[in-house]
Amino acid sequence: MRIQPTPYDHPDAVKLQDAVQAEYVVRYDGEGDVTPLDPSMFVPPHGLYLLAYDPEERPVASGAWRRQDENDQGYADGDAELKRMYVIPEARGLGLARRILALLEDDARAAGRSRMVLETGTAQPEAIALYTSSGYEPCAKFGHYRDYESSRCFAKPLV
Repeated sequence: MRIQPTPYDHPDAVKLQDAVQAEYVVRYDGEGDVTPLDPSMFVPPHGLYLLAYDPEERPVASGAWRRQDENDQGYADGDAELKRMYVIPEARGLGLARRILALLEDDARAAGRSRMVLETGTAQPEAIALYTSSGYEPCAKFGHYRDYESSRCFAKPLV
């Protein structure tokens, strides 16, 4: 598998974003993730969007981080927020999410970020298992879904 930086609005990225949104609709019985995102949020050094391609050059996994600092949504100075982690069903179980997560952490650390944070939900037990097994711990809620009962927020120091 090849993992490479890709613009957030690249057609392959949009394809996987549409797929993860469709999965959210099923898992959460309603709408997808409506957190406001802009492609510029994922341009280095303020963020990074990664895509993984299989040997046939099909996009099979994604992940990103974006810079956050203290604001009224509960972020802290030095935060890097994990976004759009997704692996297509046919490529799950190959360790792609863990590889992408490690690359994103390394990149955020190199960009001077001190903490990686993420928000997921109770309908994503696989995601929670990945993050907790990778050293993430529950933290105070932040972000667009901080007032939702099903929301779970995690953090991991990068320094």
